[in-house]
Amino acid sequence: MTSDEKKQEKARERAAVIMAVRSGQITAVEGAIRLGVSRNTYYKWERRALEALMGALTDEEPGRPEDILLADPEKDRLEQQVKTLEKELEAAKQSDFVRRMLAEYERRLQEKKDRKKNGR
Repeated sequence: MTSDEKKQEKARERAAVIMAVRSGQITAVEGAIRLGVSRNTYYKWERRALEALMGALTDEEPGRPEDILLADPEKDRLEQQVKTLEKELEAAKQSDFVRRMLAEYERRLQEKKDRKKNGR
């Protein structure tokens, strides 16, 4: 029997004793004696067991909990790539705007020179 199997067996034994006490088949003192622990330790285990039981039976939000969703490295990579491309697109738009503004400025400057040259 492996270490984990031994731990599981001890846990089953404790649970059986706690259920026997809670159902009135034996007293808490008898349960503590069967488990080889003090009455205080028995009550500590009983409290932990009942808290765990209540937690396991509490209604949860419908649907799959977010914390158990499997990580998708491909999705993460693609999302990062989209963000990078969006930044590059915005930079390209700004560069194009500046280029068009400079071209317009140079066109108007050339028109001004041409008017002066033609005496207008």
